Amino acid sequence: MSELTHFNEQGRAKMVDVSGKEITLRTAIATSSIIVNGSIHEQITHGTNKKGDVFAVAQVAAIMAAKNTATIIPMCHPLPLTGVDVRFDWEIDEENAHYEVHIQAEVKTKGVTGVEMEALTAASAAALTIYDMCKAAGKEMVIGPTMLQNKTGGKNGDYQRAD
Repeated sequence: MSELTHFNEQGRAKMVDVSGKEITLRTAIATSSIIVNGSIHEQITHGTNKKGDVFAVAQVAAIMAAKNTATIIPMCHPLPLTGVDVRFDWEIDEENAHYEVHIQAEVKTKGVTGVEMEALTAASAAALTIYDMCKAAGKEMVIGPTMLQNKTGGKNGDYQRAD
């Protein structure tokens, strides 16, 4: 099993040793989305949600999640993040009563391992926070898909999602 980097010689999981890797600028952008009903859309856009400013809280949750990814994803290395940015954009189809929040999380570091998991965790946490803040107005919300859009840096090079 020695060819698998996340297993030791006994076949047990291990955190990969990255101490010999070169420090480079690494970035990752991940996206997620959440479909909400018209009432929730109204609450978010007019600032009438009883729990507060939904996007402001989701933004902070996403940043906190990125910074704490190593505490919830067992094999992730703790990283000194140099930047986290989260964007929210609406896709609205009034005719079909479709209200979807698109979430984009961009994470950066200068380090020896990438920030893909931090970006994915940030996008996921933002979607989950929107759900939590709005669930009293409707539990039929749908989260996802969540995916890596691109990443730069590292030995494996850059990645750009094809679709």
